[in-house]
Amino acid sequence: MSKQNIKGMLIGIMLIAVCSIVAYFIALIPAVKQMSLSPLIVGIILGMVLANTCRRYMPASWEPGLKYCTKRVLRAGIVLYGFRLTLTDVASVGLPALAVDTIIVCGTLLLGIVLGRMLRMDRDTTLMTATGSSICGAAAVLGAEPVVRCEGHKTAIAVSTVVLFGTIAMFLYPIMYRAGWLSALSDTQVAIYTGSTLHEVAHVAGAGNAMDPTDTLHIAATATITKMIRVMLLAPVLVVMSILLSRSTSRSTAAGHDSKRKITIPWFAFGFIAVIGFNTLLQQLCGAETVKDIPGNSAIEWADTFMLTMAMTALGADTTIDKFKQAGAKPFLLALLLFVWLVIGGYLLTRFLVPA
Repeated sequence: MSKQNIKGMLIGIMLIAVCSIVAYFIALIPAVKQMSLSPLIVGIILGMVLANTCRRYMPASWEPGLKYCTKRVLRAGIVLYGFRLTLTDVASVGLPALAVDTIIVCGTLLLGIVLGRMLRMDRDTTLMTATGSSICGAAAVLGAEPVVRCEGHKTAIAVSTVVLFGTIAMFLYPIMYRAGWLSALSDTQVAIYTGSTLHEVAHVAGAGNAMDPTDTLHIAATATITKMIRVMLLAPVLVVMSILLSRSTSRSTAAGHDSKRKITIPWFAFGFIAVIGFNTLLQQLCGAETVKDIPGNSAIEWADTFMLTMAMTALGADTTIDKFKQAGAKPFLLALLLFVWLVIGGYLLTRFLVPA
């Protein structure tokens, strides 16, 4: 690259970094924080504002900087996400939570694919929307983007569906809990139900704290751990998705058997799992009671959140209103149907699979 191209790329990265800093501080505003809107969500909103106002005046030389944020920075952020979980956390909630999480993830993905075909949606938007609903919201959508290799605005649309229905669920679950609609579930079952069905980690934390503000019933803590187990399932899902997409593309290629698409190995997913193992070792060596007590954890989590916010902001900067109009209402209809499945199907699974 020439010096001029490098300069343009660095300016693009700096622009996204500045927007991400703004997003981070906006997320600290009490009213925003109370709604559990993470910097990632605020970042994509700021990015979309940028896309629909100033993007047309942006020099083309800045584009590589935005692409760098949606590729390199994104993958590094997914790897560092592993520092939020240890295998000790997984063991503490036991096999029932793992079983419910696995069924929810696989069931939501399969249901999403079937419903997407019924709605005649394109494959990429269907996969991104289903992945966000099934695993861990925006982080899952970002993780799937390098595997699916879809257009940036489709990623942003999938994230938008997660934000909408995840936020609705965050307020709905405490209402159901207070109204006695979850009285058939024990406190542990309520926690696993919440962690296995809500979209974002922030949504789970918000709902858990609303139901059990002091965590005397351990609803918030157990729900968060259950949610993080779902996050851990992101790695194997991406590997399987990559293999299936490769085979599907190969069959649909008209050029013959020699024109197969290479399997996209999501190495960052393996890095994510490796970091979880390393974090578990650190916890044992340091004698830390929880993952939050591991030395340096808070700094790593902050850096990771900022990197993912940069990726979300860059994706938002590629999403204009015209692209939303082009996508239509189908992605949101699909997300609505998956939301209904998560609320009802998740309740039934938790009631019958998790001991009271």
